[in-house]
Amino acid sequence: MSHFAKVLDGKVLQVIVAEQDFIDNYVDTVPGEWIQTSYNTLGGEHTKGGKPLRKNYASVGGNYDKEGDFFYDVQPFPSWTLDRKTGLWVCPVKKPSDNKEYVWNEDNKSWDITDGPI
Repeated sequence: MSHFAKVLDGKVLQVIVAEQDFIDNYVDTVPGEWIQTSYNTLGGEHTKGGKPLRKNYASVGGNYDKEGDFFYDVQPFPSWTLDRKTGLWVCPVKKPSDNKEYVWNEDNKSWDITDGPI
């Protein structure tokens, strides 16, 4: 069994688990195309050492770049940019790595420390 994403105009509408034969022969009334995706792929790397597939696992409401043949999530903040090599959004300021909890502050373009769990 494999995972397939239903994509229309670059938007992921649905993700299902199915055999390729089902996808090939499925009569669908919803426009779009089925594109295979893998939950073992993140940032262009296969999490178990295999071959990555389309940079990231498709998520409903997310995006598909047909030209680059990869899935990517919705932009989290206007200041973040898409890394086309990994298909991940990149923050303009590196998050501190001091084991404290931070939240992105879009107005100040900075990481703000929180008083506890987010």
